[in-house]
Amino acid sequence: MVKFIRMWMVSILVVFGLAACGQAEGGNSTSETTSNEETQQEAQEKVKVTISKNNGEETIEEKELSIEEGQTVFEVMDENFELETDNSGGFITAVEGVKAKEEDKMAWFYTVNGKEAEVGAKEYELKPGDTITFDMHSWE
Repeated sequence: MVKFIRMWMVSILVVFGLAACGQAEGGNSTSETTSNEETQQEAQEKVKVTISKNNGEETIEEKELSIEEGQTVFEVMDENFELETDNSGGFITAVEGVKAKEEDKMAWFYTVNGKEAEVGAKEYELKPGDTITFDMHSWE
């Protein structure tokens, strides 16, 4: 009978030992999952910006940029690219040294996620994952 009780206790210890090992491995899995979620979240807090000419025929620059909540297109552009604006500061006239010339009927236009913006760059608040294209082309 004593042998039976000892065997039974050893069996219980083995079961608890295995359960504890499983918990330790599960802890690593949770850590890896959290790390993967953080990486995905970081990727989602970015936007892609493409600077181009002639309706995308020539790419000047392309960047993936981190954004903060509430940031506008203009703020992100101003922080990451060389910009020139008109006297009022509300209209972008040059990006990365490429100037739009009124006499050539050229201007900078921007789209977000493939759709033409309906507000100015200072008003459009970006969302994670947005794709912005600034393109200089004829307004005709």
